[in-house]
Amino acid sequence: MTDDRLKSAPLAYQNEPFLNSPDGRLLRILSEYSEPLSRFRREQIQDTVVFFGSARFQSREDAERKLAEVRTSRPGQEELASAQASVKMSRYYEDARQLASMLTEWSIKIPARRRRFVVTTGGGPGIMEAANRGAKEAGGKTIGLNINLPFEQFPNPYITPSLNFEFHYFFMRKFWFAYLAKALVIFPGGFGTFDELFEILTLAQTDKLAKKILVVIYGGEYWKNLINFQAMIDAGTISAKDLDLFKLVNTPEEGFEFLRDGLTQYHLGGVKQKEGEVLPEIAKTRP
Repeated sequence: MTDDRLKSAPLAYQNEPFLNSPDGRLLRILSEYSEPLSRFRREQIQDTVVFFGSARFQSREDAERKLAEVRTSRPGQEELASAQASVKMSRYYEDARQLASMLTEWSIKIPARRRRFVVTTGGGPGIMEAANRGAKEAGGKTIGLNINLPFEQFPNPYITPSLNFEFHYFFMRKFWFAYLAKALVIFPGGFGTFDELFEILTLAQTDKLAKKILVVIYGGEYWKNLINFQAMIDAGTISAKDLDLFKLVNTPEEGFEFLRDGLTQYHLGGVKQKEGEVLPEIAKTRP
């Protein structure tokens, strides 16, 4: 006698062909909201400071080593110029590393039940690695919001393992960049950096942010050669007051002072912490 009973169907949330199908897209999108939210709550992350910039910049040590290797290999003019440019631009890697370290050293001393102003990046190399590295060296937790790409981008080794994320959808990754951010630090970069900068500036300009986000643009020499904000004002495409949406800085010290003072004013009740002073407990806010 044969058993003609049907096997049990898989539970919908365990049905991988469905979850990976067009009909399962909504669940995949919700997963990229709910799973990070769960981890941020577990790790007690209240808010972040996000660093953006080129993935191509190297540390000074790596850039100088590469230049030395190139010089010993009878390079062409283009290869030599590229290696020399890498050494020049490595200053931004080192500056991002220092600024992230200074910010983290300050933030971990803020007495609060949850972690404040945690350094966050896109999780990859270059400026992202530098900022994660600086935060880790200062003894803080640090977040990496990586993206799954057809060309491989591996998480850098300085991300706190429990705060290492991988996204499929760019818009969900961008959501998490903006949602917890109290400040954005933009280092020199390419198309992706421009996209991230102007998206936040547009949200701020149009009052679509429910909070004050400080925007720091780092490296006047680089940015002034690329963007003529005065020409936009002259053409009437932006207002003069729109320049108040960001602060242009040129040193880690200048960037840190602006961030510390602005974060204190807008997100710590305007109370500055003196040497050795303990601030009152920061009130919880919903993530």
